[in-house]
Amino acid sequence: MKDALTIIQERASVRAYTPQSVTEGQIEILLRAAMAAPSSKNKQPWRFMVVRQALARNELALALPYAGMLADAPLAIVVCGDTGIHTGESANSWVMDCAAATENLLLAAQALDLGAVWTGVYPYADRMQCVKRLLRLPEQVEPLNIVAVGHPARPARPKDKWDPAKVWYL
Repeated sequence: MKDALTIIQERASVRAYTPQSVTEGQIEILLRAAMAAPSSKNKQPWRFMVVRQALARNELALALPYAGMLADAPLAIVVCGDTGIHTGESANSWVMDCAAATENLLLAAQALDLGAVWTGVYPYADRMQCVKRLLRLPEQVEPLNIVAVGHPARPARPKDKWDPAKVWYL
């Protein structure tokens, strides 16, 4: 098994997949990793819709910009937040909590030698409404993003994003 820093450095966005399916065991590992994310006040507002049905993935791919890869991915995981969990000043904390869960999911996919990429849904009202309608999400559950997951069709090359000009020291 690779160490955490290697997995982080090797993670890349994968948009092309083989037809090979993702196993139930792999799906559980991905979701367990997502749910291991830090959460504001430990509220854990995340909710996940696992989409294996090709018809549903195709509908999402056609309806959303930048989501064409969902048609070929054997699996999509819609990362959502229950907006009734956080209230008051922390009402939007679900976004940060679910973003952390998404990153854990992406890193777990890399650790399993799967390919994955996320496509944004929130904060675009039209995209959010579309996903809610197509997947029949409960009223208080808002989609943050959709993660396409599968076995990479070709090797992915990670990008070196290190830029010391974006760091300040005090």
